Amino acid sequence: MLSRGNRPARRPSRSGGAHSGGAHSGAGRSGGAAKRPGPAKRPGKRPGAGGPPAEFAMPESTTPALPAVASFGELGLPAALLETLGQQGVIEPFPIQAATLPNSLAGRDILGRGRTGSGKTLAFGLALLARTAGRRAEPRRPLSLVLVPTRELAQQVTDALTPYAEALRLRSATVVGGLSIGRQASALRAGVEVLVATPGRLRDLIDRGDCHLDQVAITVLDEADQMADMGFMPQVTAVLKQVDPDGQRMLFSATLDRNVDRLVREFLTDPVVHSVDPSAGAVTTMEHHVLHVAETDKRATAIRIAARDGRVIMFLDTKHAVDRLTKQLLAQGVRAAGLHGGKSQPQRNRTLEQFKNGQVTALVATNVAARGIHVDNLDLVVNVDPPTDHKDYLHRGGRTARAGESGRVVTLVLPHQRRDMERLMADAAITAQAARVHPADDELARITGAREPSGVAVVIPAPAPAPAPRRSRGQGGKRQGGQRAQGQSAQGQGGGGTGGGAGARRRRPRRSGPSRPSLRQS
Repeated sequence: MLSRGNRPARRPSRSGGAHSGGAHSGAGRSGGAAKRPGPAKRPGKRPGAGGPPAEFAMPESTTPALPAVASFGELGLPAALLETLGQQGVIEPFPIQAATLPNSLAGRDILGRGRTGSGKTLAFGLALLARTAGRRAEPRRPLSLVLVPTRELAQQVTDALTPYAEALRLRSATVVGGLSIGRQASALRAGVEVLVATPGRLRDLIDRGDCHLDQVAITVLDEADQMADMGFMPQVTAVLKQVDPDGQRMLFSATLDRNVDRLVREFLTDPVVHSVDPSAGAVTTMEHHVLHVAETDKRATAIRIAARDGRVIMFLDTKHAVDRLTKQLLAQGVRAAGLHGGKSQPQRNRTLEQFKNGQVTALVATNVAARGIHVDNLDLVVNVDPPTDHKDYLHRGGRTARAGESGRVVTLVLPHQRRDMERLMADAAITAQAARVHPADDELARITGAREPSGVAVVIPAPAPAPAPRRSRGQGGKRQGGQRAQGQSAQGQGGGGTGGGAGARRRRPRRSGPSRPSLRQS
């Protein structure tokens, strides 16, 4: 059985002291001897009507945390993982990795907050894989679980962990809505050590008897706040009650508010607490600009920004608005494509691939693209329609300035939206540079690279169908996210691979000879 470090045999009641914000590393598991402080009073909402939920008081641990490391070599990772880190060009750990990995590798529960793009996936992934290495799962009974809210985030986790899982010869599957549940069930019946899942589809597979969680010794909740916001809390708590009660739990998120408080108090035991960014999103590598525009100038301003030399993601509120702007951009000579929940999963997968390979330079999207999408060298995100929630703002902006790169977030604000935008930025703890602009202004060009489009209509070739998956190796699919209406149906929610979901290549598992399985099951 997986060693759980110095974890108590039974989970004591969860009541912790309070810790006020700022970067902090708390302690790991205690041996059970130390008394827990009495329950702390937790803050409620700020005075006054409305406003986002206040961030809860971070729990105070009772055992000192292991110190952060300066290099991966200090962690005692398997040689295959160290070699793969070098091959992937991952040289030094990011702060959240350096702080949490010594403790997660020791089997301690982790509560980690870090902005999107800060390296959370490897922070939990390396520990999960290293602690699962050498074990073999029974059919239908995975040994570790990563639970995520959306399809695009599921595939991002899949893509990030696949090389390391392959190096350790760990079998894995990704199960999400919108793709073949039969193929995903087939993968689970063959046996996988690592499961990446979204709540809706995982629930479906459990109900069918194709997945049992009683042997899951390591459970990760990634973006737990979004799972709460999307209404997945009943499924999440049901999952946590089915995994090994003495197993390790790690909860990571870009924001931690009181929606997550219940999960922390009920399911994490004396966790190591690490907060990278008190503002959960504002970083020195990211510039924020609020551009005040007249309503009659807004569409022309957006078109000129989209015509820039370089890629851009443009966020709008509705799928109809996305389709209208995409059509206008194509007519003006901008290589644009739309991404929203009204498109099929394969369409969304292939649109994102076109954006990554440069066939599309302007991705016009709803909040379906606000989390989980990683595109290298994306230096501009534009809120054509300002978000209504500060967390949406932070996660939209998190598509740029990732992994230490620089980037800009630009929001177009109409006169009647000005006061709401000021409140949103205050809630996000962000100070933005403000300017009043017109479509042809030099200032607009300086900030965004805006320029006059060619005016010659373009046609983006229809994406080619995904190739049939190979049996011998996993084929990495492209993630896409569903919206809440999809996520709570039988299709579930979350990111999957192209061509039929996790397990498509496992219709007939090999009966002899070791294979090199992949997280990227398509």
